Amino acid sequence: MTLTCISFVRHGQVYNPEQVVYGRLPGFGLSDLGQQQAQAAANALRDSVLAIMISSPLQRAQETAQILLTQHPGTPLCIEDAVNEVAFYFEGWPLHKMAARQWDLYSGVPAGYEQPSDVVTRVRTFLSQVRCEYAGRHIVVVSHGDVLAYTILWAYGVPLIPEKKHTLDQLGFSDDYPAPASITTFIYRPEDGEKPSSVEYLRPYGDALADTISPK
Repeated sequence: MTLTCISFVRHGQVYNPEQVVYGRLPGFGLSDLGQQQAQAAANALRDSVLAIMISSPLQRAQETAQILLTQHPGTPLCIEDAVNEVAFYFEGWPLHKMAARQWDLYSGVPAGYEQPSDVVTRVRTFLSQVRCEYAGRHIVVVSHGDVLAYTILWAYGVPLIPEKKHTLDQLGFSDDYPAPASITTFIYRPEDGEKPSSVEYLRPYGDALADTISPK
């Protein structure tokens, strides 16, 4: 059976000395720890045969993608807005205020900002396109925490609400939220519909490289 594998890699930890919600703000690259986390993901994917690597346009995602590509020289890299970070109302706000909201970046915000269902809609369109173009192959997509969390919840049929964002461990994942540089692989059989047959999750490093603060 020929499987189509789409591995989503969350970017590594971000250098964020002011401890703000960075969202789509420019100038937020990987920290030293984030680079190590991304290297761990690159090592975990080293033996995979990749058709293409696709990255969010943001700096932290592209830096992660470049580290992944060190193990896959010659693999083309495509920048894709469909896997960009969520358009947040709270960009620039202190993280401690988001912690007080239990990392809910969606409730009570003005119109015009993305909700979880909006994020999943664009990712579903993206998945349909890449499954058609790269059927039977393996691709890697570098994206962001909330994008991955809500796409995973959709795949499992869980309601797309803020309260569910940190509940992936209830689905059998080793983390309650996609860890920096974690690898979440959607596996499709030829006969599958829109949702994958299975989802595999890997945090490719131990506690020594684990993040101490979840930014979302």
